[in-house]
Amino acid sequence: MRLALVHEYFCNLGGADTVARVLHEMFPDAPVYTLQVYDRHRTHEWLRGMELRTSFIQRLPFAGRTHQMFLPLMPYAIEQFDFSGYDIIVSSSSFIAKGVIPPPHARHISYTHTRQRVAWDLESEYVNAIPRPLRIFAQAYMHQLRQWDVTAAQRVDQFVANSNFVAQRLEQLYRRDAVVLYPPVDTQTFAPLNVPRENYYVAVGRLVKYKRFDLAIAACKELKRELRIIGDGPERGALEKMADAHIRFLGTQTHAAIREQLAGARALLFAGLEDFGIVPVEAQAMGCPVIAFGAGGVLDTVRADETGVLFAEQSVPALVHAMRRADALRWDEKLLRAQAEQFSTQNFKTRFLNLLAPYNV
Repeated sequence: MRLALVHEYFCNLGGADTVARVLHEMFPDAPVYTLQVYDRHRTHEWLRGMELRTSFIQRLPFAGRTHQMFLPLMPYAIEQFDFSGYDIIVSSSSFIAKGVIPPPHARHISYTHTRQRVAWDLESEYVNAIPRPLRIFAQAYMHQLRQWDVTAAQRVDQFVANSNFVAQRLEQLYRRDAVVLYPPVDTQTFAPLNVPRENYYVAVGRLVKYKRFDLAIAACKELKRELRIIGDGPERGALEKMADAHIRFLGTQTHAAIREQLAGARALLFAGLEDFGIVPVEAQAMGCPVIAFGAGGVLDTVRADETGVLFAEQSVPALVHAMRRADALRWDEKLLRAQAEQFSTQNFKTRFLNLLAPYNV
């Protein structure tokens, strides 16, 4: 059985890229088809040893530094890959990778991180960022992209969703069932440091609107609690304007630095709606409780009032109430650690191989 891996692009090196890396660890001889790779990642340890096969987009000007400008080309580019000679195609898809065209005899398994957010969930955000005279063309393109997306989903033989939330969305949008397999989390790196907890909160992630760092900032300002924000992104300037002396922006940090912050934090604040959300699992692995918006992937990863507190709506009063409730609870770090261990990299590898067993891989 010859197997090929597909991953959209190696641009921001987030959770989806981690899955691609782990899949390559499992199948080191499989080539990795990808639309493009940022120049700064060419020597990254994640990519060492990978036989990368990039699309024509990689040869276009600025492809080594940005990917957003090439979004209209991506459906066409992903369809140009030639998979003749392969029996199994495994795609890691959060946008376009599921749209590959497999040969008639091959089986395509798509590990899906999210339904395509650009066209279905974030259309207004993308369209409003375009100059007003061009927005009508952008809206027309989004309509075409949604049509392409539904058609492309029918080329997948087996969907594998990274959470029950994503599985429900795939069924709603594509009328396709999906097996749920949680993504790999490095619970060995994120292990307790046995240091005393201090009186501050942590929020971690890319500073974009849908992650709702604004709620965490507003709640901590109201309660006069210290908040340390780890990450960077386009919303940083706006968030800094609403912050006060209780809020610290630490920027992008290494895993080691994130571990240190989680090790001493009172809790992780996680106010966004995420399809899975690796950070809450990393926090629990370190014995740090999670205060999160109770929807999406956290319903799979956080046990209410045992490893965290879930709040029902994305509002400042709801988050403030949850933070006060968390103050009244006692947290068992061993239970937090045990909860996180369910999502270990080794568990992911074992379950994925079991899923592929019928294909004689």
